[in-house]
This record gives sequence, C-alpha cells and structure tokens, in this order.
Amino acid sequence: MDINEFWNLIDESQKDSIDCEQQSETLAELLKNLEASEIVSFEEHFNKKLVESFSWELWGVAYLINGGCSDDGFLYFRGWLISQGKDYFDAALENPENGANNASPDEFNECESILYVARQVFEEKTGNEISSYYVEPNQPSGKKWQEENLEEIYPKIAEKFV
Repeated sequence: MDINEFWNLIDESQKDSIDCEQQSETLAELLKNLEASEIVSFEEHFNKKLVESFSWELWGVAYLINGGCSDDGFLYFRGWLISQGKDYFDAALENPENGANNASPDEFNECESILYVARQVFEEKTGNEISSYYVEPNQPSGKKWQEENLEEIYPKIAEKFV
C-alpha cells in the first residue's frame, strides 16, 4: 500500500461519518477487505503520520482547542488530525494554526479509537498481533512553549476557544 492508498482509505472512512467512532467503524470495515500485509502497511503509514505531527506547535494548538492537553490527549488529537484527511493534515503541518480549522469548541477534538483500528482488524483477520509498533520520539519537534504564552502565540485560536 502506498501513501495515496492510505489517504484514500482515510477519506473513504470519513464520508458520511458523523463522529470519530463511526469513522473508526467504517475504516475497520474497509480494512477487513484488505490482505494482512496491506493492513500492516496501513498501520505503518499511520504511525509515520503520528511521528510527523509530533510537534510542540501542534501540541500548543491542541492545548488551546481542547482546554488543556496531556500526553495521551495529544496522541488522540493527532489521531483526529489524521482522521480529517490528507489536505487538512498537510495544512496543519505547514501552519499549525490550520489544525484548528475543523475543530469545534463544543467537543474534544480527539479520535482515540482510530489509533487501534488496523491493529484490531489485523488481529481478527490473522489471530496474530501486528509486529510493528508506534514509537514516539523522545521530544516533539519545534519550539517548546509555555502555557501562559499560548494565547499570544495563537491569538485567533485563543479568541475562538478560550
């Protein structure tokens, strides 16, 4: 599976989905139709996107839009970011403030369940666990922020979410 096929599956799972849980269920159904090796490849692409989005800047955005953001919360936010599709994900990497464009002040902008879909489908299909795992870098990329400075760094986001 190449990266375009990965994003096509994300896009297809997003169609007609009203929330993270429904998108994760749809993605599971799509992955069930693939060979085991393709499911592993999907998981590897997903993990690479998690690493690519592991930045202080995006963590700051997640902190503001979700009213705080723990380590786990940031992982779930990045799952949500990926679930929004390639264009949205790429725009957020280019300018972290774009990561708030689809966010809602009335919700946690997180998608934990999408993190486990490929692993669960692979296990159901093969009876085995995927041997590759997501390994988070020691530190996020970019410039570390202080909580009290986030509203100054991202004034438009703060205006909408704080």
